[in-house]
Amino acid sequence: MKAAYIDSHGGPEVIKYGDVPDPVLKHGEVLIKVRSCALNRLDAYTRAGARGMRKEFSGPHILGGDISGEIVEISDSVTQIEVGDRVVVNPRLTCQECWYCRAGETELCQRAGMIGVDRWGGYSEYVAVPSVNVYEIPDSLTYEQAASLPTVYMPSWNIIIRRANLRPWETILVPSASSGVGTAAIQVAKNIAGANIITTTSTPGKMALAKELGADYVLNYKSEDISDRIKEITEGRGVDVVIDHVGTDVWNSVNRRLAIGARYGICGVTSGYKAELQMGSMFTKHVTLFGVFMGRSEDLRNIIHYAGEGRIKGVVHDTYSLKEVSRAHKAMETLDFFGKLMLAVD
Repeated sequence: MKAAYIDSHGGPEVIKYGDVPDPVLKHGEVLIKVRSCALNRLDAYTRAGARGMRKEFSGPHILGGDISGEIVEISDSVTQIEVGDRVVVNPRLTCQECWYCRAGETELCQRAGMIGVDRWGGYSEYVAVPSVNVYEIPDSLTYEQAASLPTVYMPSWNIIIRRANLRPWETILVPSASSGVGTAAIQVAKNIAGANIITTTSTPGKMALAKELGADYVLNYKSEDISDRIKEITEGRGVDVVIDHVGTDVWNSVNRRLAIGARYGICGVTSGYKAELQMGSMFTKHVTLFGVFMGRSEDLRNIIHYAGEGRIKGVVHDTYSLKEVSRAHKAMETLDFFGKLMLAVD
């Protein structure tokens, strides 16, 4: 089959396009004809061997975890899905055997991995995945829309709806409106929770797009003091919920602007891992600080349902072919886009 793959670490130029062996199904797996695949920062880290993602290469490796397509083959043990079904893939791999998985807490799996990192992903014509990672999608969802959802919407739903229980009268801070998680979190916070949203971005064009998605206040982090503006907007009370997918920079800007009873959820650290924590203010203000990595199967089912109804959507900036993956990775590294970069697979 044709695929875009890497066999060494490096910049976008190490991505090659060519023939690789067809996937061979194992027990409990299904074969998908890939129609669409989203690009994510994890793909870039794996390609570059950055942030602990170095691999030992014994042959080609195919990136890409957010995959949609059509089931073309199933192994003998699979009963919940059929050939011809339109599906999207949860990229989070779980062992189904550890204490957490047996208890139903699969998001805490002790041996978890990611499709596109720990096994071949969707930058290819076909991909084999465990059947437990496959979810049927409604006809109202295009393949591109479906593939744009999992990695950005699952942590957003996990933090905003399930863990923080954001309420309509509360205010949430969503940093980096133009990122995939930013575009997803704004929609979940507004269209599902009905809350007030403060977000940040860097250009007038991106500010306008964030407003269109539903943000109530859009701050330019290059020209405004985020901490002072939050104090002004909330009349000194602070924000009730933060979905932090950025890291150190966001914590340093907002930790003094958390409301009493605030919930601070972390799902990414692109700007840095380390921050200073004032423990006294955490307990005196009843602040909850927690981290998430993706989410549960029911989170993705809810996301698919609401996306099918049109209440939330993937924001697609541009689409590339399999032959253009190297160019797509170059575009991803510029950060000069709003939403998701996608691959269309013929």
